[in-house]
Amino acid sequence: MAPRLDFPNWWSKDTHDKGTTTTPVVVKIENPTFSVVEINGADAAFRPVEKSRGKNAKQVTWVLLLKAHRAVGCIAWLASVMWTLLGAIKKRIVHGQGVAMEGESDKLERGKLLFRVIRVFLVVSLAVLAFEIVAYLQGWQFRNPNLHILPNALDFEGLLHMAYVGWLRFRVEYIAPPVQALSKFCVVLFLIQSVDRMVLCMGCFWIRYKKVKPRFAGDPFKVDDVEGSASHYPMVLIQIPMCNEREVYEQSISAVCQIDWPRDCLLIQVLDDSDDESIQCLIKTEVSKWSLKGVNIIYRHRLNRTGYKAGNLKSAMSCDYVKGYEFVAIFDADFQPNPDFLKQTVPHFKDNPELGLVQARWSFVNKDENLLTRLQNINLCFHFEVEQQVNGLFLNFFGFNGTAGVWRIKALEESGGWLERTTVEDMDIAVRAHLNGWKFIFLNDVKVLCEVPESYEAYRKQQHRWHSGPMQLFRLCLPAIVRSKVSTWKKANLILLFFLLRKLILPLYSFTLFCIILPLTMFVPEAELPLWVICYVPVFMSFLNILPAPKSFPFIVPYLLFENTMSVTKFNAMVSGLFQLESSYEWIVTKKAGRSSDSDLLEAEQREAKSIEHQKIHKGASESELVELHHFKEQKESAPTPIKKANKIYKKELTLAFLLLTASVRSLLSAQGVHFYFLLFQGVTFLLVGLDLIGEQMS
Repeated sequence: MAPRLDFPNWWSKDTHDKGTTTTPVVVKIENPTFSVVEINGADAAFRPVEKSRGKNAKQVTWVLLLKAHRAVGCIAWLASVMWTLLGAIKKRIVHGQGVAMEGESDKLERGKLLFRVIRVFLVVSLAVLAFEIVAYLQGWQFRNPNLHILPNALDFEGLLHMAYVGWLRFRVEYIAPPVQALSKFCVVLFLIQSVDRMVLCMGCFWIRYKKVKPRFAGDPFKVDDVEGSASHYPMVLIQIPMCNEREVYEQSISAVCQIDWPRDCLLIQVLDDSDDESIQCLIKTEVSKWSLKGVNIIYRHRLNRTGYKAGNLKSAMSCDYVKGYEFVAIFDADFQPNPDFLKQTVPHFKDNPELGLVQARWSFVNKDENLLTRLQNINLCFHFEVEQQVNGLFLNFFGFNGTAGVWRIKALEESGGWLERTTVEDMDIAVRAHLNGWKFIFLNDVKVLCEVPESYEAYRKQQHRWHSGPMQLFRLCLPAIVRSKVSTWKKANLILLFFLLRKLILPLYSFTLFCIILPLTMFVPEAELPLWVICYVPVFMSFLNILPAPKSFPFIVPYLLFENTMSVTKFNAMVSGLFQLESSYEWIVTKKAGRSSDSDLLEAEQREAKSIEHQKIHKGASESELVELHHFKEQKESAPTPIKKANKIYKKELTLAFLLLTASVRSLLSAQGVHFYFLLFQGVTFLLVGLDLIGEQMS
């Protein structure tokens, strides 16, 4: 508590006793630091302090104790996080426990040139940072970004000072202009893509407000005559392409075989491209089990995996018995459709001869498994609920997702069928069908359970294929799009929006702006990016992306940082597809974990009675099937225990992490708060991803 001073009372008493009045005093000083000081009466600092506003010693002590407790808790949390991070880094880098370097197990070294460019950029940045720190400690640091070098720069003392001034001149005259031009170009692309996202979100809001969705009238299969009911159901073919899907083959085949549809109007093809004989035997046994239950199911295996998935589907469609079927539904090996899937999708084709595709939405059984799966769920929810739903309703066109969809076989045949020219055969057939005048419908309410990759390695390979394939397809389809007879609006939508804006511009500006230009501007302050580019607009766009998955709002900051981190892989994939590099033709099956849905867990009791079921199978099985089962048991006993893969260290991500952290240190010299925090957190995110600490951790 401040002591009370009686100086004001004494001053007023003394003046009243002398009978004089107070007058203001003006003090003027030669070459003043403060030009004029006016004192009108008693100074405010000497006025009595009100007792009601004071705090006693006990209150001050408690407030200090509470603040100290919070500070200690925050420091302890930060120390725990740093200790855990350092322990993981020590385990990954120093001891190399359960770690494989990127490219050790891969035959192709992808992104080698990009890695070299980033590495050179890092070395130059470290050298410039050391130079800037020396200049800062010597007091040579200029805070004004619009710096104009004086012509008498040679008068400065010291060779180092002269070199620093020469660097400033070179930076202002030669480096800053191209960096400013490139940053403005990327900002324009960023704004265009943001406007596109906002328009899609407005369309989604309108759909929700008006409650617009595709509908069919009544029950098209309901008849009074039970005996003739099957003839009113169209013939449907279901295809399940798979390749070495040991973890998920059983639940996928089981879910498809339980679809509610007349058995004489349904045929299931299990298209197995596995090169592991033990997996082939497992799938054959599962198919035999359901075949003995009366399900019309066929097992097909190709000796040569030519054309990957497209070649597998093309081979299956060439069978003679397929000609009697009108529709084909496709499910990947990890998809588990509900029993009423066909009754919710096939009726939309009735009385709609121009409809070629009905696409259902994906739902994920492992979306809450780890941070990586949560971030993937945000992206995919926006893709389905906003992009595909809006484009399906307003344009009758979107990219086929490759699974969980029903095609009219006539639309496939008239569009040229499955082609093996790219790794995105689903997008290829969708573009060709759209150019032939077929329409698409997206059903946001019909959901099919599946999995998202749980490890960063699997997710990274999946994203490489998903972003290199569209650019590869764009080169092949561009002449056909220009020569097609569709309207100019459809051509512009395909070229400008579908391919260029959403497949090329998005990874281009994301990587260039936030991973190259932003750290570069820390060393070239003349080209500094405005705050709204690195903070306000990205946060707002991330907010829009998370709206379809509202439970993911706590992950808005990790989502923004992780998307910038993934831009490295997407940019590399885009370049490889655009310039027809070898890695653009590479197809790697996404690793699945075999997570079960709630419906699968409810069926666990039936699976526990496996011995009784095997007895029934043995009684009704043929001699060849019994031999096959016996052969499977022998292979299962002699099969080696699968070895779990190790986590990897990704060199490009680690190099960019050090580059961004170097730029964050440079931003401290310029006292750029928001830039520093963004670069720091983005650099830490790259570090975590580079050490493979974000997804599934291998033991």
